[in-house]
Amino acid sequence: MILGIVRGSIYSTIQHAFYRNRSLLIVDYIDPAGKPTGKYVIAIDSVGAGVGQTVLVNDEGNGARQVLNDPMGPARSVIVAIVDAVEVAVQ
Repeated sequence: MILGIVRGSIYSTIQHAFYRNRSLLIVDYIDPAGKPTGKYVIAIDSVGAGVGQTVLVNDEGNGARQVLNDPMGPARSVIVAIVDAVEVAVQ
């Protein structure tokens, strides 16, 4: 799982049928303190996330296909949650 912030949307006029009626979002990876790590992913939105929201991304193909209920779908990354807060325990 990846913690990230939604930075924008991807739009295309020509696309694989699997992606019809699905939103693709650009997600910046962040560390637990909320700072960007320099990495990003394009993920399918399954929760209605919007720009600026902190989200949890499943970046593993089989898990993404299970969330989207399509065992043969061409998917790797899917947004599975909108994060309300992050707590880090210091030991």
